[in-house]
Amino acid sequence: MKTIIHFLIALPVLILPTLVTGQNTRFTDPDTVINEHFWGDLHSEGGSSFFCAEPFTSKGFLLTDGYIYPLSQVRSALDCGTRSQCSSNDQYRQISSDLHNIVPVSSRIEMSRRNSRYEELGSTGGAPDDCGIRQSAQFFEPPGRLKGDIARTVAYMVSTYGLPWAGAHRIFIGWNQIDPPDDQELTRHRLISDIQGNDNRFILNPSLVGAL
Repeated sequence: MKTIIHFLIALPVLILPTLVTGQNTRFTDPDTVINEHFWGDLHSEGGSSFFCAEPFTSKGFLLTDGYIYPLSQVRSALDCGTRSQCSSNDQYRQISSDLHNIVPVSSRIEMSRRNSRYEELGSTGGAPDDCGIRQSAQFFEPPGRLKGDIARTVAYMVSTYGLPWAGAHRIFIGWNQIDPPDDQELTRHRLISDIQGNDNRFILNPSLVGAL
């Protein structure tokens, strides 16, 4: 009887360490992560660009590694200076190495959106472009099919690293509700979790976005 009790007490100790939902603690070198794990592991056979869903077989010069939660806003939140100056900041290196936040993006789109905040533009943003993107001044509205993906990634960055919202909180709550995780998002999440060793809990349980 004592043996069974001791086993039951010890069992949670054996299980809990495998359930990692916190920060990226495995990687702190963004260049290595981008080259070896992002383009090497995740996209070694190609894929589709994030915002435009354009298929590709290799990186090429028209694609770049983009960050759903823009690094310009990370630098502002950390107050670590320019991109070059922030490269010596340990927390910035950790955040910029997080694969949950990195996606393949058209270089043209990344240039136009990297300093923008997410917004629901309504009638102020004009007609969407060929990719379903709408932009106005420093605001960026993604295609509807990606709004939930973006909301859950931004929620992960806010919760995990203590960053401010990259737009109004209510917008991300709404986007999360109208665009639940699909097979593509879940597959990407599983692959990244295997490589990096931690989950985005907002993809596994989307209702948590509204609780932040």
